[in-house]
Amino acid sequence: MKTPTEKLISDLIERTRQNLNHAQQLQDLSPQIINYKSTADSWSALECLEHLNFYGDFYLPEIDKRIKAARHPQDPVFKSGLLGNYFAKMMLPGEKMKPMKTMSVSNPNGSRLNKATIEKFLQQQKKMLKLLDAARRVSLYKTKTSISIAPMLKLKLGDTFRVVIYHNQRHIVQALRAVETAQHSEVAA
Repeated sequence: MKTPTEKLISDLIERTRQNLNHAQQLQDLSPQIINYKSTADSWSALECLEHLNFYGDFYLPEIDKRIKAARHPQDPVFKSGLLGNYFAKMMLPGEKMKPMKTMSVSNPNGSRLNKATIEKFLQQQKKMLKLLDAARRVSLYKTKTSISIAPMLKLKLGDTFRVVIYHNQRHIVQALRAVETAQHSEVAA
């Protein structure tokens, strides 16, 4: 993937704002709705956000550290790396999202959660917006970040943003589906 850097950042900001708006809507719902699970193995809306919070706890400080240490100014065009582009495309939500295996450490299934989970996610999204703004001053191509599943492996900063934000989008879609299912079940009655 090759795209103007500012276009990529603008797209990622818009996606993050949408994630933020959807999460804010969850705050108005009852605890029964946002904790509803259609099966024992499915995730509630809050479990989806808790999963994202786990990754935010890793990626937000990692991205922040790399932006602060960056030595290269912004490139006019961002060219995705082979691995980064693969991971990003894999995370994009779509009509027929394939379920993905979740590492046990980041699997929130069965967690006791409340609206503090939503608040943490909202704070993380606000931090993401600040990081995206700060990223306008550095090279998304030459600045590299570690990844959570293999810290020795590095992705281009632009790819890291794409992976994290697309992953957020994917699970926001999942959370909204869980809410919709809850609202059409006996819980909503």
